[in-house]
Amino acid sequence: MNTPASPAPRIDAMPGHRIRRLHQISVGIFLQELGDAGLTPVQFAALQTVADAPGVDQRTLAGSIALDTSTTGGVVDRLEQRGWLERRTSPQDRRVRQLWLTDAGQAVLTQAVPAVQRAQEQILAPLDEADRQTFLRLLHRLVETNNAHSRAPGEAR
Repeated sequence: MNTPASPAPRIDAMPGHRIRRLHQISVGIFLQELGDAGLTPVQFAALQTVADAPGVDQRTLAGSIALDTSTTGGVVDRLEQRGWLERRTSPQDRRVRQLWLTDAGQAVLTQAVPAVQRAQEQILAPLDEADRQTFLRLLHRLVETNNAHSRAPGEAR
């Protein structure tokens, strides 16, 4: 005789569902704050990472922002087409392309940073300072502990 399957938990009680919803909300707030800049969260991450590490190669960039190299290539292509990034051949290894912000890319990034900071503030607005610190600490632990399960693991920080 078949035993009845245990009932599935409510979808809104599943952490994966809540994380997906928070991601949707985060992207929505980001795009709302950035307005007509035409910059996506992933493009911002790429520009900021290149600004923080001028001359970074594309593979390292991919690991830094936790994207596969193919997707990162498309992001870099779009940023280069917009005149925001420049690829240069590495003087140490001609097979490696290093990434550099252009003046236009630096200007876009400079303009975007305050809006991105407002977006981060809005995401965390429902939490008081103690809850924010706890949330960010636990979020960091979840990401770092589960990083290896990602289809594009980020580099350990």
